[in-house]
Amino acid sequence: MSRITTRLFSAMSASTPISSPFTSAVVNSMKKLYPESLADKSWDNTGLLLEAPFNHTRRQRNSVLLTIDLTKAVADEAIARKDSVVIAYHPIIFRGLKSLTFKDTQQQSLLRLASEGISVYSPHTAVDATPGGMGDWLCDLVTSKYIASGSNETQTCSSSLFSAPQYPKPSIVKASDSALLPHERSTIHPSAAPPADFEDAGMGRLVTFEEPQPLTTIVDNISKGLGYPGGVPIAIPQSSSVDEIKIRTVGVCPGSGSGVLMKGVSQVPDLLFTGEISHHETLAAIENGSVVIALAHSNTERGYLSAVMKEKLEKTLTEEWKTLRAEGDNGTDGSLKEIYADTTAEVHVSEKDRDPFGIMVRKP
Repeated sequence: MSRITTRLFSAMSASTPISSPFTSAVVNSMKKLYPESLADKSWDNTGLLLEAPFNHTRRQRNSVLLTIDLTKAVADEAIARKDSVVIAYHPIIFRGLKSLTFKDTQQQSLLRLASEGISVYSPHTAVDATPGGMGDWLCDLVTSKYIASGSNETQTCSSSLFSAPQYPKPSIVKASDSALLPHERSTIHPSAAPPADFEDAGMGRLVTFEEPQPLTTIVDNISKGLGYPGGVPIAIPQSSSVDEIKIRTVGVCPGSGSGVLMKGVSQVPDLLFTGEISHHETLAAIENGSVVIALAHSNTERGYLSAVMKEKLEKTLTEEWKTLRAEGDNGTDGSLKEIYADTTAEVHVSEKDRDPFGIMVRKP
């Protein structure tokens, strides 16, 4: 029997297996920030996808690792750090499983994490729909709320010049209110029955500027807010020039956004800002007179973890863990006393997570 299998069997051999109390605090915090009811359950798979059994003799740190994708490298990172929970924006389980084996690389990561006592939670489209979520963050990029500080040089690797930036690359700071472009924003597809205090929830956001803005200004804002990527993929109408185009409306959607930005809308926005869009959908957009910016799927998502989610989760989790600790102190058995005595509640962003696509640049 392998070491991983032995650990997993040992951890689950208790008569009543439970997950760690800290994991419960993390899940409760995420549900408060990004209600699961806002996710598109018609196809999405959100929530606690892996509930690792708790073993008090081999306790994990009270820490969370944020990532967009749960890859082998990220799983290695979480195990080395001894985190309690990985919050993976993209669900690592999308469809029903008929088996759980080491032959599948994603299942292998799940088995390894379970054996180490690390749970996995996925919020996905709940983050897209929530006010102050990824959609609003993309609006903030367009309107110049975030600016990268420090160097604007593209990271490269040896002579191949393969650029694989992590977004945001330099430190990202908020601009002064006076620097923001005056605008209004609205939800493109409002949620049918949002919970209280989430009335503006829904998929996609529409920015409407008070005055049409040069396309070059908007591209500069996006570039600054993402930490100066090596390039910004853009499609424009063939009869137009980049320097001449002005934009009044911008539709934003993280990830793959054509279904949100082009379907079920009364008018396609002047600019579609998303992660990826098909060739034919792009042609349809530019033939209609719109501009498309598609940064590669997760490059419209990753920066949110550092710029927004980390701080929000730290604040909510600290209070939630404080509450659970106070409740757990009453009548707690010996195996859990050490857990509830630990006041720490840390949130970190993965250093290994990145989009699979980079940019290869030839030297002159």
